[in-house]
Amino acid sequence: MEAAGSRVHLDNGGRAVLHPLARQAVLQALDDGWADPRRLHAEGRRAARLIDGAREAVAAVLGARTEEVRFTPGHTAALHRAVVAGAAGRRRAGDRIVVGATERAAVLHAAELAGEPVKVPVDVLGRVDAEAFAEAVAGSGVALAALQHANGEVGTVQPVERAHEAARAAGVPLLVDAGASLGHVVVPGTWDLLAADPADWGGPSGVGVLAARQRVRLAATGPEDPEPWAPGGVSVPLAFAAAVALQAVRADLDEAAARRRSLVDRIRAAVADVPDVEVVGDPDGRLPHVVTFSFLYVDGEALVTELDREGFAVGSGSACTASTLEPSHVLAAMGVLTHGNVRIALDRTTTPDDVGRFLAVLPGAVSRVRERLGVHGL
Repeated sequence: MEAAGSRVHLDNGGRAVLHPLARQAVLQALDDGWADPRRLHAEGRRAARLIDGAREAVAAVLGARTEEVRFTPGHTAALHRAVVAGAAGRRRAGDRIVVGATERAAVLHAAELAGEPVKVPVDVLGRVDAEAFAEAVAGSGVALAALQHANGEVGTVQPVERAHEAARAAGVPLLVDAGASLGHVVVPGTWDLLAADPADWGGPSGVGVLAARQRVRLAATGPEDPEPWAPGGVSVPLAFAAAVALQAVRADLDEAAARRRSLVDRIRAAVADVPDVEVVGDPDGRLPHVVTFSFLYVDGEALVTELDREGFAVGSGSACTASTLEPSHVLAAMGVLTHGNVRIALDRTTTPDDVGRFLAVLPGAVSRVRERLGVHGL
């Protein structure tokens, strides 16, 4: 059992520890930006300046215009809005929506609601077939295409530049889900719609980012509202803190990426020595902070619980439906082992000592779970 205060959180994908500057920004904006930014009085104008400044800061990181960036109630809401409104805006072109097989559940479910999904397969590393994606986008009746910049479960970076080139040639808007990558690596400007998740880079939860190039038409899909991207508006303090955190992590992006990539390399090498394990995802073309591995003869829920007892919080199952601990649709699409899965996402504050302690207890945890399941001698 862990000593008091020694817990290590290694499940930072989609909900990282709040950046210290984001915490300060929330407190500041609670004092200065509590009013409705749509009101004309001084308090409202002050709140409007905060949220406009936040949009400008995010736009600068994305290489977008300020007016192309909006905040939403969360990342899932941004993805839903992008898919449904983007497809509706091109209804005359058709109702087919091309998606990678490893997209987030939010994208896949929205595509099912908005039209006819066309899934493009991925290889064993989790990378979509760029040629197959281009062929699908060029098909008849395609309204929208969606491809994540990088997969938050296995870390594999997708060929979004090639996908965007094919989509532009076909006249189809491309939605890029940067929810797992923005704030960790540079996101290329090859997108027409982009969704991002502040909670993943150390911003607060309860706010999302949705950017749309001015050339993209988003059709109204719900009741009329002054803020159709986020009916009822968004929290000014949360949006302001999200932008402050993004600026902060962007300032030392390369240094933080190199440090965490080194730690992930260490994890990948050490885990490979555990009997009957499969380390998944691209070992090179990947996010710097994410690593996933699966153990044969191990129940994922039991292993998460065992590691939790030892003081380590890790993820398991699908990154976008982790609360159910259902087998991962991402791993299934890759054709790799789906059970006994552990997903690690390192925070910017994760230390070499944290990783060393985790690697020291992991083999024993796996062995104990296997013994409880009646598996011996591995």
